[in-house]
Amino acid sequence: MSEMGEKYIELMEKYPFPEYLKKSIADELERIHADEKTAKKVIERCHEAYLRNLVEPGEAAGIIAAQSIGEPGTQMTMRTFHYAGVAEINVTLGLPRLIEILDVRKNPSTPMMTIKLLPEYAKDREKAREVANRLESTYITDVAEIVTDLRYMRVIVRPDERILERKGLDREKLRKKIEKSLKVEVEEQNGDFVIHIEEPSYKKLMDTFDKLRRLIASGIKEIKRVIIRKEGDEYVLYTEGSNFKRVIKEKGVDFSRTVTNNIYEIYEVLGIEAARNAVINEAISTLEEQGLEVDRRHIMLVADVMTADGELKQIGRHGIAGEKQSILARAAFEMTVNNLLDAAVKGEFDRLNGITENIIVGQPIKLGTGDVELRVKLFTEGDK
Repeated sequence: MSEMGEKYIELMEKYPFPEYLKKSIADELERIHADEKTAKKVIERCHEAYLRNLVEPGEAAGIIAAQSIGEPGTQMTMRTFHYAGVAEINVTLGLPRLIEILDVRKNPSTPMMTIKLLPEYAKDREKAREVANRLESTYITDVAEIVTDLRYMRVIVRPDERILERKGLDREKLRKKIEKSLKVEVEEQNGDFVIHIEEPSYKKLMDTFDKLRRLIASGIKEIKRVIIRKEGDEYVLYTEGSNFKRVIKEKGVDFSRTVTNNIYEIYEVLGIEAARNAVINEAISTLEEQGLEVDRRHIMLVADVMTADGELKQIGRHGIAGEKQSILARAAFEMTVNNLLDAAVKGEFDRLNGITENIIVGQPIKLGTGDVELRVKLFTEGDK
């Protein structure tokens, strides 16, 4: 930061701004070359705006966040499967996607990845294609014809040289892959690979045929399809399917800019902080895609609650709602009878500290005026 920027920071010393806010105010003041008098006025106005935006003590922040996300959620489309941009990849959007994010599904319905490449690969389409071929799952059936010969009890694999070359494979690699996976000897006859079935068993022959059809010649099993798109001056890969752990290890992939929409994978590979950011980004992009505007802080609060204990928890009865201390609050959410029965068996008691449970029993809730307890001692003339 320049000397002028440091001076602006000093002027803000007595104000309780967060560090990032101080820096952004200082940058803006520096941009307009403000003198000290103007800077003081601007900082004063910023302080007033900052105080106006602070949450008051005792505010029902959780309920406001829930209402702020829930109400726009009613405007969302219920069933949306849509091709993301021009990338011809089918992705879940709208309400089903928002539910997936808040439920932290281990297997989202349409996992996809956006893979950024390192500079030497990102500028060259051929090199980007090379990375795509290494990632995309290529089955034996994609590069060869497989036929069974009942007369001689054998399976014949006829590779297509043109497709092999396009996929960056060669005959020797293919032969070794078949031998390693099936643990059999592969003969080469007139350009074809021949696998002999040792025992004269039709079942064994068909089992070998089925195994060959399911065998992946190259790539990552979960990555069904890879699409290359040019964005700006670089090529970006979009995948149908996701395997974050394997993809970021691949040569040519810029792991620092590669993302997946599978939040659980991010949690397992990069940890809880990255998962929190993923929840926020995915929720915001889902809402924005539907043309809905929700303040980022409401979504941040939800993400904080989901990740506060160091593990990723869903909002529902198997996560946040199911772990509430209050029995009545748990019962009000879902599984009413089960919750009350379990609490009765264990002899639990409810301290009635929260909002839900106080509403159920008809008591004033501890919010606003209900949060203050006053006791007045009245004096009479004789007490003086």
